[in-house]
Amino acid sequence: MSQQAAIPFLDLVTPHAELAQELTAVFQMALRTAGFIGGTMVEEFEKAFANSCGAKYAVGVSSGTDALRFALMACGVQAGDVVVTVPNTFIATTEAISQAGALPEFVDIDERTYNMDPARLREYLENQCEVNSSGRRISRRSGRRVTAVIPVHLYGQSADMDPILDLAERYGLIVIEDACQAHGAEYFSRKRNRWMKTGSMGRAAAFSFYPGKNLGACGEAGAVITNEGGIAKTVKMLRDHGQATKYYHDLEGYNGRLDAIQAGLLHVKLDYLVKWNAQRRDRAAEYNRLLKSLDGALVPPSEPSWSRAVYHLYVVRTTDREGLMNHLKKAGIGTGIHYPIPLHLQKAYTSLQYRLGDFPVTEKAAAEIVSLPMFPQLTSQQQARVVEEILQFVSSPAARQQSTDESVTLPTAERTA
Repeated sequence: MSQQAAIPFLDLVTPHAELAQELTAVFQMALRTAGFIGGTMVEEFEKAFANSCGAKYAVGVSSGTDALRFALMACGVQAGDVVVTVPNTFIATTEAISQAGALPEFVDIDERTYNMDPARLREYLENQCEVNSSGRRISRRSGRRVTAVIPVHLYGQSADMDPILDLAERYGLIVIEDACQAHGAEYFSRKRNRWMKTGSMGRAAAFSFYPGKNLGACGEAGAVITNEGGIAKTVKMLRDHGQATKYYHDLEGYNGRLDAIQAGLLHVKLDYLVKWNAQRRDRAAEYNRLLKSLDGALVPPSEPSWSRAVYHLYVVRTTDREGLMNHLKKAGIGTGIHYPIPLHLQKAYTSLQYRLGDFPVTEKAAAEIVSLPMFPQLTSQQQARVVEEILQFVSSPAARQQSTDESVTLPTAERTA
């Protein structure tokens, strides 16, 4: 390994050290007041986070997975329904669907953005579904009613929402955004002629505050965003054993509350989110500039004109992923894969009976994607060294062969919800 200082894939130490005094004050406040569950810290964070997302309501919950599950249930998705999403996402997306009693079915992604391809969604609804006597879309694959679609705003970039929302309106579908990787990202709606925050466009949206996110807790946390008071009220009951008021249970719920300390920590960090996202965008622009000389040997991220991405991850593609990752690891540079096995090919979903070749764009991307170091405090000097090592690998057949001959264990994919 190189004697130079290691470059981590993600730095969670520096921002917490910088904010130590503010973060410690939150814990001290909780100790003084014994306010550990609910209370003003949760309520104040919910109001501030809703405002930052351009939405009316935010409901804090215990994780991004619970956020998505509760959003599905509160929006009316029922047992036996089909919810359409993409296979290029973390399994929490489909776990939430299954745990809400529904069945996940997939459409392929756009090769440029890695997000849901609206053309593939249209093809699914028009050619892979039939209409029953009630005018509802029925999946030919499962024979079940299609009721909702979950576009995932992956890697910090919005899906192309206008055509997705148009299709949902045409076919009577609920749209729930999985914004667990897209805190503060924006989408320019051509239909509305304005920029909109991810999470503010569907009936509800789920956010994760897992520590490595752009806005991360110091543990598990999540939130549901919505503009509908009824949905917010139902999510509040679902997170707290179905209670409308204490010991009066209007429905059977869950223990999915957001801890007050985590809410307080997130409220402190929320004040820095715009700055941190701007730093991520600057770091992405610097990577783009440095990687231009590779001339197609490595494919950088694509950011359409309608997107203001916040680069939760900086994901590139190469046909020799294993060799590149081995080379960078020996140079002391951390990397990740998000995600190596598409959901339709995961052992957990063999019962869905999808096969290799069903979603070729996703499968091709999954074999080539590599996530490079990306965090707000990443320096230009560190980036220059990352790209220098990439250039060395790409330009040297001997280095590629050595990397293959002396292969090392690759990093495991980071948990993201």
